[in-house]
Amino acid sequence: MFNIERNGEEHRNLSYNDINCVGCGICTDICPTSSLRLGPIVPVARGLIEMDLVSIKEDSCVFCGLCSIACPFDALSMSVDGEYIKNIASYPIWNKESVVDDEECMYCSKCYNICPSDAILFERNLPNPADLVRGEIEINEEDCIYCSFCADMCPAEAIKIKNIPISSVDKLNNFIDVDTSKCIFCGVCKMVCPENAIKQICSTCMLNEEIEVPEITGNVMILEDLCVYCSWCSEVCPVDAIDITKPFDGTLELVESEEKICKGDSCHACQDVCPCNAVSIVDGKSVTDLSFCNLCGACVKACPQDIRILTRTDLNLENINSESWNDILTSILVGK
Repeated sequence: MFNIERNGEEHRNLSYNDINCVGCGICTDICPTSSLRLGPIVPVARGLIEMDLVSIKEDSCVFCGLCSIACPFDALSMSVDGEYIKNIASYPIWNKESVVDDEECMYCSKCYNICPSDAILFERNLPNPADLVRGEIEINEEDCIYCSFCADMCPAEAIKIKNIPISSVDKLNNFIDVDTSKCIFCGVCKMVCPENAIKQICSTCMLNEEIEVPEITGNVMILEDLCVYCSWCSEVCPVDAIDITKPFDGTLELVESEEKICKGDSCHACQDVCPCNAVSIVDGKSVTDLSFCNLCGACVKACPQDIRILTRTDLNLENINSESWNDILTSILVGK
């Protein structure tokens, strides 16, 4: 991480957060003074070395803010007199977003479990099972021989038993307990008890009309400063409650030749650096699922064979008022 500043007519500050960086190299490609440098993204991704993916030469940086604007993942942040330039009306802004429809979300947790960048906060509130399942259960410890049949057969794992071998003299060391918060009063324990030491009554069915329909509530929030816009969440959502607008449109192809071929399992650099988990090795070759690819280009930078061809056809960046900035920013459309 770095944080540099310049004082003049304006106070400008440029900071870099490695946590948000995906190693795409867009910032290093467009920097007009070549002040930014992309580090060894493959060894870093593999955990072989620990260092920032991007470094800066402070003496040559002119604080133009291009890198901050061009970074779709908010790894670079430029502020002018304390205000983030992406909030200043005269600067370009990305038309990208990750939105959860709270009314449609059913709190299934699929998005939370699959997010490759841990960008989703998830909370689910379930009703107390004891309010939905009702009954009575009692164990007569005078008749109980602590055989553990009931505990072994309990489908809800609600019975705990301490079973001393028969050779033990002190029977008082035996212990049996039923956790009624887990018990579903199914009667299995009663059926398997060889000594008829268990009494059980299930009243759930009899009182079914009195039991309220269980309400499941929760909250799902996507942290846009961590989101890599891979679309895994929207793809797995069973109720289409998540909408992702990616920063780029385009294609990514693997173009081999006689001299240069994909090494697949023996290399897998593309798979290691992909922030979206969009790359797989299939039949010894790298395969990218564009449904989950954000076209960042990190895999292109990582490929030692130089056979991954990225073509960005659209840049979802608005409000580019300067012709020179337009020329530089639209150069991102060329993947290499």
